[in-house]
Amino acid sequence: MMPLQVIAIFDIGKTNKKFFLFDEHMNEIKQEYIKIPLAVDEDGFECDDLAALTNWIKSTIDGICKSPDYKLKGINFSTYGASFVHIGEDGGPLTPLYNYLKEIPKEVIDEFYRSYPAEKNNLETASPSLGMLNSGLQLYWLKKTKPGLFSKIKYSLHFPQYLSYLFTGKAVSEPTSIGCHTRLWDFEKGEYHQWVKQEGIDGILPEIVPTGKSFVSQLCGHDVQVGVGIHDSSSALASYLVRIKEPFLLISTGTWSISLNPFTQDPLTQEELQDDCLNFLSIEGNPVKASRFFMGYEFNDQIDRINKHFNKPDKYYKTLTADQSILGQIKEGKAKCTFYPKHIAATPLVQSLFEGNEWKPEEFGSYEEAYHHLIWGVTLLQVASLKLAQGSAEISKVFIDGGFVHNEVFMDLLQHYLSGYELEFSDFPLGSAYGAALVLGQKSRVGVK
Repeated sequence: MMPLQVIAIFDIGKTNKKFFLFDEHMNEIKQEYIKIPLAVDEDGFECDDLAALTNWIKSTIDGICKSPDYKLKGINFSTYGASFVHIGEDGGPLTPLYNYLKEIPKEVIDEFYRSYPAEKNNLETASPSLGMLNSGLQLYWLKKTKPGLFSKIKYSLHFPQYLSYLFTGKAVSEPTSIGCHTRLWDFEKGEYHQWVKQEGIDGILPEIVPTGKSFVSQLCGHDVQVGVGIHDSSSALASYLVRIKEPFLLISTGTWSISLNPFTQDPLTQEELQDDCLNFLSIEGNPVKASRFFMGYEFNDQIDRINKHFNKPDKYYKTLTADQSILGQIKEGKAKCTFYPKHIAATPLVQSLFEGNEWKPEEFGSYEEAYHHLIWGVTLLQVASLKLAQGSAEISKVFIDGGFVHNEVFMDLLQHYLSGYELEFSDFPLGSAYGAALVLGQKSRVGVK
């Protein structure tokens, strides 16, 4: 029996690290989910264990190579953004994989904005002020606080491109990683922002190649196409852009919920930036209006509070079905939403949604009631986030994918609040992985024009 020709995709999220095999027709034939214990950086702040992650990826590919059932034809990578791996002259990492939740000292942020005033810089880079989530500021922070280390950096690679580099030895940048709220890109000029050049940071950013670029590496004793990697939210979007031609909006749920609108040319406003709306770059290098909030992280923390109060195991909520009596009270306006997010910035939009609320799970009479009210609050955030990304665009088609499509209560309430839209829930937990596979399979070279 001839071995099956396969493409290997690593989809690296903050919580789960996932591996998929696709056949030549893009059918999923294998998947593996793994959680890797966290490491800490030099300040004791938790971060992904880059060495352990690297070992898992390389050993997984080695296992595929040794299997008589498969012939590896390609590899690509989809990862979370806002993260760099800084490599030195020897080609190895110089630092931990700093967590994008790590705080940059206030004096460094203040110094940056004295040189590059926030309001103007935010608009030009289409990035709200997000600290380390503006990954360009990580480079500025290293330059200002660790100049000796900064001087040793040969290249700073966005996370997806570093994983590709492990197999190709090619140091490159690509559009979707550059465009995800990094504060590096001038969206009007279509090039690195002037501050990047002024600080000399462009010298450690390798050449930009199209998202669809791949390199040939000798693996498993034969040629294998290795993609340059892609930012996960942009990858999820790519899986639709390649297949769907009519205008649509996409809600990609997970640790972050990101609402994406690739069909608008409206420039971002200061008000939208203040509400955590920003621009990404698509695989074609075009602006994508995006609105996001820390959905999965918020949910996990709040469900822990509910579990603790009602003395339930961690995954108890997964045993629940949608309670129509509770949902009826919500939909008929007979219940009051007391939810208030703990891990989501108090933007004007958030404050308008939950003004004066105080979220106390212990005030509910049952686990079920507290859980439904939690999902109600998350749904209200989701609806507002989607409409922020939509802006003035007249689009009624909405795709929803990611982990929350399996949540009955969320889906029920979303359909209620978006009754004027055509919703399509995708039972497709590998949207970003599928996008990475499709991009690798594209014959045309997609990227910054």
